[in-house]
Amino acid sequence: MQLGNVTGEGWFLTAEMIELIHSGVSNIACVQPFACLPNHVTGKGMIKELRRRYPEANISAIDFDPGASEVNQLNRLKLLLANAKPGLHPDETK
Repeated sequence: MQLGNVTGEGWFLTAEMIELIHSGVSNIACVQPFACLPNHVTGKGMIKELRRRYPEANISAIDFDPGASEVNQLNRLKLLLANAKPGLHPDETK
């Protein structure tokens, strides 16, 4: 059995983050809906490795489920924005 089949859709989350980084997006809010197990195990588990491989990446995992504290969610978003690296709007030229 292949690893991708065992870990499920969580690998898509990781792949999307890599695609964003390769496209020049360095600030990523990784939103976890309703305690989605594949996202937590695979996507969230890969953030440390993504930061190691892509030091310019600013990634924050934010849980949006009924049990998550709104204050915690807002603080994580504020932390992501406080550490955001400057960039251009997609309509702007480099």
